[in-house]
Amino acid sequence: MKGVGEVKPVRSSLNIRRRNIWTGWSFILLSVVMIFIFYFYPMLQALIMSFQTGTGSNLEFTGLSNYQRLFDDNMFITAVTNTFIYLLVQVPVMILLALFISVLLNDSKLKFKGFFRTAIFLPCVTSLVAYSVVFKYLFAGDGLVNTLLLKLQLIDAPIGWITDPFWAKITIIIAITWRWTGYNMIFYLSALQNIDVSIYEAARIDGASAPRQFFGITVPLLKPIILFTSITSTIGTLQLFDEVMNITKGGPGNATLTISQYIYNLSFKYSADFGYAATVSYSIVIMIVLLSFLQFKVAGDKNG
Repeated sequence: MKGVGEVKPVRSSLNIRRRNIWTGWSFILLSVVMIFIFYFYPMLQALIMSFQTGTGSNLEFTGLSNYQRLFDDNMFITAVTNTFIYLLVQVPVMILLALFISVLLNDSKLKFKGFFRTAIFLPCVTSLVAYSVVFKYLFAGDGLVNTLLLKLQLIDAPIGWITDPFWAKITIIIAITWRWTGYNMIFYLSALQNIDVSIYEAARIDGASAPRQFFGITVPLLKPIILFTSITSTIGTLQLFDEVMNITKGGPGNATLTISQYIYNLSFKYSADFGYAATVSYSIVIMIVLLSFLQFKVAGDKNG
């Protein structure tokens, strides 16, 4: 009879555990369903669509023809080249600038730190379209930037910030650096404030200079955050659209065209080729996976 009495508490605890599981699922079930409907289902449909060709909704399966078309598409190659120029130039500049600013703002002797932090972070909460339009007018031929440079006698003639292929790329790089530097700075600043001050004090006692403290203490301790911001910045740059669309519209002569803008053109500007547009979209996914894996390996992350 003693054994029978021991079964009841076990069954009771199992029932309570099951009830708790179902209660937990009842709280998140709606969110899970919505995420599946609005995130995973469209992704799956886009993957299926990438194997189809046709105009508008008249699509038919053609296997890997869309993926083979990528390698012969000069416009796609141009968009990829432009996007990787932004990636290779802007992301390192932004990461280093954000790291440098965060170290300055972490100085306990600095006054008005709250003001400077807010001022530098503020651009990343502004409207993408609004700030892009502002940059378009600032860097116009008769815009404020050229006017100031002419008055300071730094240039003899207005620079074609938007009309020249080289300077148009520089304008886009300046715009996205201005917007996202403060975003990355917040991550570094938060991590810096979690580093024990005694580590720096011990380094100073041992005679370590400020640069040596930076490269010997700050950078190694911020390695996970640097990796995180590098990956997120890479993803954001590969998906770059708003700035190019609103400032240069991909011009002049597709000199600033990005992959995301090319997807938009395929879907809504040219004849609606949704199948090939989906293929180009998944090329971004492949690039993100490969570059993220590469960054994990370069950083020496064992989880990569």
